[in-house]
Amino acid sequence: MMRRFLVLCLVVLTALSAPVWAQDTSLGPDYDQWTQLADRAEGVIDAERASDPAFETLRAQIAEYREQFRAATGTNAARIETLRAQIVALGPVPEDGSPEPDAISSQRTDLGARLAEAEAPGRRAEAELRRAQGLIGEIDRLLASRQAGALLTLQPSPINPANWPGAITAVFSYLNSLANENLRLWSSPIYQEEFSENLPLVLLYLLVGMVLILRGWRWVGRMMRGPVEQEESSPTARLSVFFLSIAQHGLPALGVIALAQAVEESSFVGLRGSVILAAIPQIAITVAAAIWIGRQVFPARETAARPLNLPEVKLARGRRAAGWLGLLMGVSQLVDAIAESEGFQPAERLVIFFPLVILTGLFLARLGRFLVLHAKAQSDLEDPASLRTRVFGLIGRAVLLLGFAGPVLAGVGYFTAGSSFLFPAVLSLSLLALLGVLQRLVANVYGAFTGRQEGLDEALTPTLIGFLLTLASVPVFALIWGMRQAQLADLWEQLILGFDLGGVHISPRSFLSFAIVFVVGYTATRLIQSTLRNSVLPKTKLDAGGRNAVVTGTGYVGIFLAALVAITVAGIDLSSIAIVAGALSVGIGFGLQAIVSNFVSGIILLVERPIKEGDWIQIGTTAGYVREISVRSTRIETFDRSDVIVPNADLISGVVTNMTHHNATGRVIVPVGVAYGTDTRQVETILKEVAEAHPMVLLTPPPNVIFQGFGADSLNFEIRAILRDVNWMLSVKSDMNHEIAKRFAEAGIEIPFAQRDIWIRNPDALKTTAALTGAETEEDGDDTDAPPQEEQT
Repeated sequence: MMRRFLVLCLVVLTALSAPVWAQDTSLGPDYDQWTQLADRAEGVIDAERASDPAFETLRAQIAEYREQFRAATGTNAARIETLRAQIVALGPVPEDGSPEPDAISSQRTDLGARLAEAEAPGRRAEAELRRAQGLIGEIDRLLASRQAGALLTLQPSPINPANWPGAITAVFSYLNSLANENLRLWSSPIYQEEFSENLPLVLLYLLVGMVLILRGWRWVGRMMRGPVEQEESSPTARLSVFFLSIAQHGLPALGVIALAQAVEESSFVGLRGSVILAAIPQIAITVAAAIWIGRQVFPARETAARPLNLPEVKLARGRRAAGWLGLLMGVSQLVDAIAESEGFQPAERLVIFFPLVILTGLFLARLGRFLVLHAKAQSDLEDPASLRTRVFGLIGRAVLLLGFAGPVLAGVGYFTAGSSFLFPAVLSLSLLALLGVLQRLVANVYGAFTGRQEGLDEALTPTLIGFLLTLASVPVFALIWGMRQAQLADLWEQLILGFDLGGVHISPRSFLSFAIVFVVGYTATRLIQSTLRNSVLPKTKLDAGGRNAVVTGTGYVGIFLAALVAITVAGIDLSSIAIVAGALSVGIGFGLQAIVSNFVSGIILLVERPIKEGDWIQIGTTAGYVREISVRSTRIETFDRSDVIVPNADLISGVVTNMTHHNATGRVIVPVGVAYGTDTRQVETILKEVAEAHPMVLLTPPPNVIFQGFGADSLNFEIRAILRDVNWMLSVKSDMNHEIAKRFAEAGIEIPFAQRDIWIRNPDALKTTAALTGAETEEDGDDTDAPPQEEQT
């Protein structure tokens, strides 16, 4: 089980590279050999007697032919396309039975025969490709059923005392054979002579191994002191600590490997000893990796990032549990290799493995409990709990359950099921921890390059890279939980080749082609827009609104053309898209009616230009300046500097007052009231002089002073003048009012204010009421010292 984990990366690379390793198909498939292989495969599948490795070998052979057939389906593709075009150029065959000219008829017959001959290799390859895919599917289903059956197979129970004597005898027999083998080698003059010859090399390996084991950790620890002091504030220091920690854990593992190599070079190693020595490097790497991951997840340094919210005692126990799990995984690999080489009986193997399964389950359950405790601690701090916290809680409970269920299933006799749940759970938990460590590494690298020290986990770039790492880990998780390498290779090949969706072939190649062409077209469109906006259009006579309409329209056209060219280059059939668009037209008509209406209205605004950016408009009760016209809506900045987003359809269908549509000139009206008895001609003269004296007022046409009429309190006049720029209307009004007040004061003209006379019909009743109120106040006696109320009239 552990061996699979150590070669997962190699397995993934093998799966990803499988299509590249397909054999040369330039000469075409050998159909005779393929027929023999296919017939033999059908017989083996029907008999169901071959072993799993034999089925895997047979499947690999069929897969090689499948690649040849897939390549052969495109034989004569260009010639076939040409012949079909020639046949289409001849026109359809007359349907009314009328004779066709002999020249055209003979040419049509000749082209048909040539087309059938050109299509024959591809059609045969297509047929055999279907047969190969069918055989591979049958083998996959057969192996899957065997795998499922193995999980439900009841095996000898390791807790049954009847199975213990055989296991104990097998262990002691193996130890006795190993000791006798070593003694025989030690006493052999030949091996003693080889040892003498290799003694310098053996001593060198021993020296290197002992130095790395005893001093390597301390050497790297001294180098880490400086970066550790700056770890909290510097991403660069965290990167240094990260890589030094790898070296700190890797050097002792290299020391163990050197010691194993020293034993190997001593020549005193037999068959049984070679099995142990072959497993020692993997055990050393596994233990070192487990301890390193444990110290990353359960750090001992106070300055290190702590992924889990746990007290120091729990963190220390977590580190120990991770180390023990690594050791147990390595030992289980060694025991598996020994049992395989010695040919232990199934019952003996299960009894020997069972203590390892129990210990693995206990330590795994402890890690699951720590995850649950972390989720509870985070839930107390978060209200409500975040998705990350809930995921930690679910993973912790699942790991806790598997930690107890694995040994129980193995103990009652379902050993394959128990170990198949337990050991993959350990590997999956290790991979999840490694993903978290790599995510933190990416964030620190991003911080080191950008100089950013805070908020690295929330930055977009590290988040996207972490998402890609998670996607890349999916095949590894699939392999851990039992997916076969061949199945993974097929999935990857299917992804590379693509699939058909609604008559459109979608593949990574077509997607990349579409993305690259569209990005290039989009970039070119933005460059053209920038050139028009900054270099070309300012030299024309177009106003700002017209220039903006040209730039925006260029953007729409450019993006449309970029999408059209990208779709064509990607090889997507537009007719299929048209069919899909037609099917969706009803839904668009109802569900997206408002959006489509606003989009069309936005185009109309850009073409007809009833309003443009910078115009002063009023729609309903909203008045302000047009700041931006987009595809769906228009942004209006009101005079109190707030933005109002108006749908474009409202601007087309509604009534819009544009104060500055053609030009900035506009009329201002200043109302003025004077007291009755004032010389109206004098008022008219003063008002006209005030209007004509203002620099913003146009003299052609001249301003007018209108005597509007006799109001309730005043004689009402109005100044009506045309301004050079209507945007200054309020300022002009204010200036005129200041000047009018000054001139009226100099001329002694009164500006009246509203007055009202109140007549009381029955004053006697009012006096009686006041007297009664005063009597009640005197009887009350509480406010006799209050000051008298001021009389109001």
